Amino acid sequence: MLRIKALTAAALVMVTATACAEDTAEPQRATPSFSKPPITVGFLNPNGGPVPQPGTDTGVKAALKYINTELGGINGHPLEVVYCDTDTTPEKAQSCANTFVEKKVVAVMDGYNLSSSATLPALTAAQIPLVGMIPFDSVTGAKAENRVFFAAPQASFLVGALQAFKTAGKTSVTLALVDTPSSHQTIDNLLPVLAKTLGINAKGIYFSPTNPNFTAVASTIAQDKPDVGGLVASPSEAVCTALVKALRQLQYKGDIFTAACTDYIKAGPAQAAGGALYSSNWLPVAAKYVPAELQRELSLATKYIDGVEGGTGGYYAVGEFALLVNFAKAMSGAAETDLTGPGVLKTLKGLKDFPSFLGPRLNCGSATSPNCTTQILLYVVQPDGSAKPVTDTWITPVPQVLAAIPGAV
Repeated sequence: MLRIKALTAAALVMVTATACAEDTAEPQRATPSFSKPPITVGFLNPNGGPVPQPGTDTGVKAALKYINTELGGINGHPLEVVYCDTDTTPEKAQSCANTFVEKKVVAVMDGYNLSSSATLPALTAAQIPLVGMIPFDSVTGAKAENRVFFAAPQASFLVGALQAFKTAGKTSVTLALVDTPSSHQTIDNLLPVLAKTLGINAKGIYFSPTNPNFTAVASTIAQDKPDVGGLVASPSEAVCTALVKALRQLQYKGDIFTAACTDYIKAGPAQAAGGALYSSNWLPVAAKYVPAELQRELSLATKYIDGVEGGTGGYYAVGEFALLVNFAKAMSGAAETDLTGPGVLKTLKGLKDFPSFLGPRLNCGSATSPNCTTQILLYVVQPDGSAKPVTDTWITPVPQVLAAIPGAV
């Protein structure tokens, strides 16, 4: 079982949505009537192509229900969403950006897209900010212009995890990632730099986005007998489940790292025990460890996400729910004159010590990074199937290490 020492902080109503199926979840309170016009945002919905992100659209539908019923919208304005499906290709992302410009949205919500940078020329020209949690497209994450991300950069998850593994006495790591252009930036460029800086032997491998062979991936990991083996990030819960199963069949003895997946734990808590995972928000699987002041937020997210008929839960659903709630709460403090693209960007960039939904306090507006935090959570799976954080506080990756990565700080 992975045992990790604590790292210090320094070291470490309901409105109809355009082009969206009707949400049938029942709110707790009566739907309010809105006298003010809607605030409309776009949503880059990554539900197509070889690497979809299941659950993001569920999170959006759930958040819309919550915002427009329990929160009363944004300053009395209902929130509406223009959906546009993406498929990981730049061409589709560009097409969505043009649609959002035409629809005159005030911001675009990113659903962990791998090609979100392709939207930036059109959105920036139209003064429409891109808003997300984690920039999965490293080009998007490399600069701060016209974008705001409420969670940590990709690098924080790698740095934080590798720090923790190193602290726990682990000296070798082999991690897999789906084979996409963005993945090569992570595996080929980022991972070697981090490994050298942190003094850990780290190896990256790829698997096909269209025809993955997880027996082969597991064999590649197991043959090197690393202390930790698993995934840098996962496109779906099914990927995690398949890889964990294959590693167990090969009797791999190291610690299994499953990015942000949790479904495999439900399938076999005893087998999952000792594995590690990370997140940018508190997750339902860690409910028994969530701080008391955040228990209500977790209950709200779980209720509304579970209430989306035919929806998919998990990390991406919680993350996208948090994204829209953070956006709504932040904009509720804005003046009426700022409910425009430039006003949204100014308001979000100005957030200081902002208590994010199920996340850390945010400080936005860095001149070099679009991210409002570098902090993450890292968990170890317990025999009862729960995920226990390895520290009492959020993990803050070493700033000096992140400073070597464009856009990380």
